[in-house]
Amino acid sequence: MRPLTFGLALSLAAVPACFAQAPAFAQTQEASAYGGGEILWDSFGVPHIYAETEEGAFYGFGYAQARNHGDILLEMYGESRGKGAEYWGEDKAALSRWLIANDVPETAARWYDEQTPQMRKNLDAFAAGINAFVAEHPDALDPAAQRALPITGVDVIGHALRLMNYNYIASDRKVLVAPETNEAGGSNAWAIGPTRSASGNAMLLSNPHLPWAPSMLTYMEAHLNAPGMSIYGATQVGLPVLRFGFNNNLGFTNTVNTILSFTSYELTLKDGGYEFDGEVLPFATEEKSYQVRQEDGSMETITFTQRHAVQGPVFELPDGKTTIALKVAGLDRPGVLQQYLEMGKSSNWEEFSTALRKMQVVMFNIVYADREGHILYLDNGLLPKRAFGDLKYWSGLVPGHTSETLWSELHTYDEMPKVLDPVTGFVQNSNDPPWLSTWPRVLDPKDFPEYVAPVGPMSQRAQMGVKLLSEGPKISFDDMMAKKVTTRSLMADRMIPELIHAAEGNDDPDIRAAIALLSQWDHHFEPDRRGALLFETWAALFAPNNFQSQENYAIKWTLDDPLQTPRGLKDPVEAVAMLKEAVAKTVELYGAIDTPYGDVSRYHIGDVSVPAAGGFGNAGTFHVITWGPMKDGERTPLHGETWVSMVEFGTPIKARGLMSYGNASQPDSPHRNDQLQLLADHTYRTLWIERSDVEANLEETTEF
Repeated sequence: MRPLTFGLALSLAAVPACFAQAPAFAQTQEASAYGGGEILWDSFGVPHIYAETEEGAFYGFGYAQARNHGDILLEMYGESRGKGAEYWGEDKAALSRWLIANDVPETAARWYDEQTPQMRKNLDAFAAGINAFVAEHPDALDPAAQRALPITGVDVIGHALRLMNYNYIASDRKVLVAPETNEAGGSNAWAIGPTRSASGNAMLLSNPHLPWAPSMLTYMEAHLNAPGMSIYGATQVGLPVLRFGFNNNLGFTNTVNTILSFTSYELTLKDGGYEFDGEVLPFATEEKSYQVRQEDGSMETITFTQRHAVQGPVFELPDGKTTIALKVAGLDRPGVLQQYLEMGKSSNWEEFSTALRKMQVVMFNIVYADREGHILYLDNGLLPKRAFGDLKYWSGLVPGHTSETLWSELHTYDEMPKVLDPVTGFVQNSNDPPWLSTWPRVLDPKDFPEYVAPVGPMSQRAQMGVKLLSEGPKISFDDMMAKKVTTRSLMADRMIPELIHAAEGNDDPDIRAAIALLSQWDHHFEPDRRGALLFETWAALFAPNNFQSQENYAIKWTLDDPLQTPRGLKDPVEAVAMLKEAVAKTVELYGAIDTPYGDVSRYHIGDVSVPAAGGFGNAGTFHVITWGPMKDGERTPLHGETWVSMVEFGTPIKARGLMSYGNASQPDSPHRNDQLQLLADHTYRTLWIERSDVEANLEETTEF
């Protein structure tokens, strides 16, 4: 098929009303201002952007994101601007107030001004690419989403600020409602060094797990090429740089870590102010407002008085009794996008480590591998230096009446836990604390402040990852791909023999049928497996709170035996009673205890529905899918496998990958579900890096 070709020259008739003030020739000039270039769209909807300037690559990437994810892209920018309620109504009001109360719009403008001249060009170009696509294709996006237009460079950096500092670090839910909330999902990351690699080449696995429903946590895959830059990878929609990437010489990935980069200070109110170091200080106050769109399209203006204490903005908790002041790290570090860009443009460890040392990325473990054979695990983030206390202390409400708890400095790169080129030959992370980043472990919690990270527990998913990396012969690239799709449950390996032993002699027909079924199950969550649903149901009863509670284990997790704990049945009789309950519940939910796993577990988006594999990570499954509730006879993924890339830094480089839910979220895109069957088949695409390979798999070309 001959690829379609279209340019970005714009006519006035194609411009939405919000752009009517800009003449058509001005928009054409704006497009050409970023240099010549083109986007080669491959057969999976991946944009391969070739630009003559760095800002041109950003322009093309903005255009590509608008094409593949325009509706959610514009919505998240409108939200991050603090105008979600103004554009879309009451449902966005709490978020608008939260961002405005925290001065996010003002901080975004300051951050934009503090970028390097080149980065400002890049941000402006990315925004211009978004605007260009919408102007050229006004009917392709939801008209309601277009209320956020036009997008500016300030919006782009402002969204990064909102995503990093006020979602990953300090979302309104985490600060005001549930401090233990983790809304960021999970991930797996491996780096395999030459001594553990069968070929002698370093290898890297990127495997983030985030929600499947389109949102600001949705990933997009892309390939960015410009002078001094050739980066392949993925990022969250709305960000103009790749957060998971590789080039011909090196690669890096992220996992969510335990960094605590905000503090909620409980204030002691007195005489209209608050106590601090033996004095009563007055609140600084500021009148703020936002608008809320009504059903008839009119606007209601909401005005509120925002108070500030020495620690930061002041909020009332939902109990109506507690007043806190919030301090968030990193508001003086505007370089998160710049650092990711420099990481991707690096050609060796020296350049990459120079980028890391800038410490602008607010959180996330960083795992790295390169052609020279270096591998790294870094417990990265903007961690406040605290005078005392452990993570539990600082995760709660901290006394705000004294300067003794008020931190001002952050830890440096050299002070953070890290493992570089271990003799073990690998590093890993699956959202567990840093101490088991390789095995045998080389990091000791005693060498770091107690607030850096919890000692444990290490999840059974992470334990499975360490087992896969450390057991058996040296690992080939094919081995890594096979290990990646492990659906075996470590929890089942440990607990089913215990359960069978506990049920010996039991004559209850339900128990006997259940034991017979579990005895023949191979502990894999695969579509044709019978018994997987029954075990999952029992495991949820035995280890409530998303398979995390250890109350029913005989031996809880310990750092002294981190890969064999937790284990055992604390109360075998009660465990068998839970199995009886699980039988009834499995029949109720799934029709029978031996219903094949894939009959009800489905990868289903639009008109594509296929039997699925993968299970809950906390049950010790490395290939993660968190299933939603049963609906219309099936359950579909809430979160789990999203972007996957596996790279071997040989000659030539090997790269395989998958974007589980497809590389687009627009309702009419053919790429919103075209990789589901590959996911079900445990098949990974060759990632087309060479231009000749891209052209051999070309779907369309966009010139600019």
